[in-house]
Amino acid sequence: MAEMVKKATRESYGLALAELGDRYPNVVVLDADLAEATKTVIFKKKFPERFIDCGIAECNMVGVAAGLATCGKIPFATSFAMFSTGRAFEQVRNSVGYPHLNVKIVGSHAGISVGEDGATHQCLEDLALMRTIPGMVVLNPADHYEMQAAVKAAIEHYGPVYIRLGRLAVESFNNNDDYHFEIGKGITLRDGRDITVIATGLMVSRAREAVKELEKEGIDARLINLHTLKPIDRDIIVKAAKETGKIVTVEEHNVIGGLGDAVCGVLSEEYPTPVVKIGVNDQFGHSGPAVDLLEQYGLCASHIAEVTRQALKK
Repeated sequence: MAEMVKKATRESYGLALAELGDRYPNVVVLDADLAEATKTVIFKKKFPERFIDCGIAECNMVGVAAGLATCGKIPFATSFAMFSTGRAFEQVRNSVGYPHLNVKIVGSHAGISVGEDGATHQCLEDLALMRTIPGMVVLNPADHYEMQAAVKAAIEHYGPVYIRLGRLAVESFNNNDDYHFEIGKGITLRDGRDITVIATGLMVSRAREAVKELEKEGIDARLINLHTLKPIDRDIIVKAAKETGKIVTVEEHNVIGGLGDAVCGVLSEEYPTPVVKIGVNDQFGHSGPAVDLLEQYGLCASHIAEVTRQALKK
């Protein structure tokens, strides 16, 4: 079993790039004057000749990445999620998605847990935006080991990929020997018969705490980690709906367009099932300590547990 560590997935991303750089010489990294924050500085120190700081010009950065991809490189274009997916959306859509180029778009500091940076930087729309681009793979890893596996999978996958990074440190739980990461395949972290909780990214660790709390009360909740929002694992979702009857989704994202809507889309087509969505309820964030904000917006274990209890009663 691998060592249990507590790291922000942005740091795990930087470490993975540096570690995989030797094995994949075509990997190049671009950043928009945020290398210290996004942790691409780790790659920069090891491979300075393969690192390009594009300055505070995210739209241009995506264009440069597209050009590099046409030359056989595997570019990772990295910035805060608000800028790599929001400010540069047109370039991601038209210069990367439309020609289906082998560019990896990376959004760090996503979600409400950016904390003190406030609403302008707390990107709650990135997963929705990237899901709408045809051919785009959308990854939201939950811990250190999952992020490292996701970076490797993104390198080996030909085509556009979006990877979401978090700022807040999280304890690892994917350190078991049988852990296996595959794009488009969710992971059942705990089996259960009463209800299913489906979480993604940072919220998986909060959902794990909630499920443990419910277990003490005799509630047998299944827990699924959906690290890939697109292509989504339809089989694991439908199976859970058939076997447990009710679903709760948990995401650090607007409830519009993210995990909850993706799950509802699958079930409405294949096996209509009651779904309760936990996320940010169509509103902006504000400045404050990350942990306090998560609690305020209901993105904490106690609220997840309470919502699950109420869903069971309906």
